[in-house]
Amino acid sequence: MDEATIIRYIADTFAGVDVVRPAPGEAPEIAVGDTFFIYDPDRDLEPRQRFPFATIVTKDYGDFDRASNLDRPGVFRLNIGVSKETYRALFGPQPSPPGPSGAVSTGHDFTALDRIMPHPVHAPQSWVCVLNPSEATFEAVRPLLADAYDLAVGRRTRARAAREP
Repeated sequence: MDEATIIRYIADTFAGVDVVRPAPGEAPEIAVGDTFFIYDPDRDLEPRQRFPFATIVTKDYGDFDRASNLDRPGVFRLNIGVSKETYRALFGPQPSPPGPSGAVSTGHDFTALDRIMPHPVHAPQSWVCVLNPSEATFEAVRPLLADAYDLAVGRRTRARAAREP
């Protein structure tokens, strides 16, 4: 399964999703080439509120996030922010924040392709990931994307309700 197919699936499946692929000059240079999926049906979220529920990254982010060795040719990582309950059902309790190596300690090989695993940096916030998912693995990812999307919709709904008198 390639990035374009995943992007198309998310854009076509989940209503109100803004698919953001920064071009040079539109975002920090490191984000160029990556894809961010943000629930923003009215396209009116303030920049500081534009938090993705899923991303596709195509390169290492320096010392901050290099555990997946994404600088390998053709390798990308799909990241998904799931609920705490979903994360725990998959992997048990969330790990402690990353140590000096830049990755959380979960016992997973963060360079392995086609395996759903905790995110190497954001697992403490209930993020999971998969590098280059096959079609079969992507079938298992679909409910995780739906969970992440539902969380994003819920956050947006609660934020709107809090602003209304």
